[in-house]
Formats: sequence, structure tokens, C-alpha cells
Amino acid sequence: MQKETITILGCGWLGLPLAKALIKEGYSVKGSTTTEEHLETLHDAGLEPFLVRLDPEINGEDITDFLHSDILIVNIPPERRDDIIEYHIEQFSSLIDALGQSPVRSVLFVSSTSVYPTLNREVTEEDALEPETLSGQALLLVEDMLMQESGFQTTVLRFGGLIGYDRNPEKYLASMKEIANADQPMNLIHRDDCVKVILEIIRLQQWGEVFNACSPVHPLRREYYTKAAKVTGMSLPPFASSAELSSYKVVNSAKLTKALNYQFLYPDPLAQWS
Repeated sequence: MQKETITILGCGWLGLPLAKALIKEGYSVKGSTTTEEHLETLHDAGLEPFLVRLDPEINGEDITDFLHSDILIVNIPPERRDDIIEYHIEQFSSLIDALGQSPVRSVLFVSSTSVYPTLNREVTEEDALEPETLSGQALLLVEDMLMQESGFQTTVLRFGGLIGYDRNPEKYLASMKEIANADQPMNLIHRDDCVKVILEIIRLQQWGEVFNACSPVHPLRREYYTKAAKVTGMSLPPFASSAELSSYKVVNSAKLTKALNYQFLYPDPLAQWS
């Protein structure tokens, strides 16, 4: 049986290794970049490369061919700009219009746990009501836009903080004068788990869903950076003094683990250094 054709909008730090994993599984994959010099990188990885931009209108050499797929994976974060919300909405309005002229029937939207406010408790998928950051607000509005479309089914995947490979805390340690909110729990997920989760959603056809995706162990910031300093040999900045725990949230991914029967490759983010 021939597997689906998949288009990935955004083949960067996560999108490119995801594309390679999909190709290894037998999928035909198209991928986009916003810079011409990366086209060869995508081609060498086995993708059909496209130069595509949303600025905010979708444009490129052949958008019709780019979107001629069964599944679209959207992996583009909101751009940091003064009109971040309005601009992100315009980007996705243009994309949705283009999807209306395509055969795409399933969309996987990579979102973020920034859609959750700091409620000082565990949060589930139903708690995305009033994001505190502009990027979180932009993401939640776009999630709703995609989920309301009837021409295709959308699954929203809310990742925690991405770690692994070159996304290590070494560069943060070097710039830190002190570590704030030392007793705040962290919501993290390794890139290998991100890729595996997406593969499982596609394999099991889990469309029309909203999933959190964070490792089930939530180390405190003091634990995480202490381990990072020990592994890298860097100096550990002092912990900021505070009378009480600052605002926090603990992201619950039980819905995802149950639906996919998923076991995390890195259930404890500290294990990335084991």
C-alpha cells in the first residue's frame, strides 16, 4: 500500500529531521525553506524542496505543487514583531485560502504550551483560555482558525520547550548573571520525542485532536541548570533569592500518551545527558 504524500511547511531545526524520519518510513516528502541556500540541503536529504514564504501572503515558485499532498505539517512560529497577532492571522488566512484549492485532507499544526497561562497548577488541553504572551495569543487564534475549517481535519500539537542536540542550556548559562525562579518546574520535550510523536499521530490517523506533548518529568530550574553546569563544566550562576515560588504551570500530556499508547524516549529531560 502506497503511503501518503506529506508536505512540511518549515524545514528547520525540527522540520528537517522530521522529514528525514518520514522518508525513512517510506513517505514521499516535500519541504519548504525561506532561503535559497537551503534548497540544496533539503534536496540532499531526500525531500522535494520548495522556496515558500508567508509574508504574510503565501508566495513561492509553485505553491500548487507544494500543497499537492495528502498531509500538511505546519511548523512556523509567530514572527517577533509589533503586530505579531495580526500578522500571524494574515499568514494563516492566506495559507487556508491556498489549502482550499489543494487536495490536503489532514493538517498537523505545531503549536506551543505558551497558549497556557501560569495557573499555579497542572494544565490540560482545556486550559488554553487566556495566554499571557502575544505569541501565545497568536498561536491560539490560529489554532482556532485551523480547527474550524471543514475542508480538512487539523490536529494541534502543543510542544513544551524544545531540547536536545544543539538546543542545550550551555549558551544560556554563559549569559546568565543569576538563575531566576529556581523552584519553578519546567515543561520540556526532546526533539527525538517530537519526531516520534508526529510519526505516531500520522500512523494512527489521530486527526481532529488537540494534544499536549511534554516529558512527564518536570525538573525544577535549579535541578536542570545544576546538571547542565556539571555536564558542560561551566560555572553555575547563583540562584536568585525569592521568598516564595513564582507563578508556574505543569503541562499534562496524559491525553497524548493514552491516545498513542506513547512511551517517551526521554521521560526525564535530565536523561539527555546520561
